[in-house]
Amino acid sequence: MDEKVQQIKVELSPEQSEGIYANGIGISHTPSEFILDFMRFLPGSQKAKVFARIIMTPQNAVIVRKALDDNLKKYEERFGKIKIFGKTPKEIGFK
Repeated sequence: MDEKVQQIKVELSPEQSEGIYANGIGISHTPSEFILDFMRFLPGSQKAKVFARIIMTPQNAVIVRKALDDNLKKYEERFGKIKIFGKTPKEIGFK
């Protein structure tokens, strides 16, 4: 069975093209959605500011995970193993 691949045009405003830097993420979920809060921690601060909140279905979260796994593999094949220095996922904002 042949599946046709549909191309989608993506719009990106000049403001969005600048991106948002995040050095932490908080992840929570309900039975019907995943909530990802991208945030910044400042050194020595006890607070983090959320700069973007993304809400998606569990199905889309799985697709994102697979795409991120694939891209991390490609990155490491090209640039070498990514090293984590003294941080565990819990310490950088993952739940």
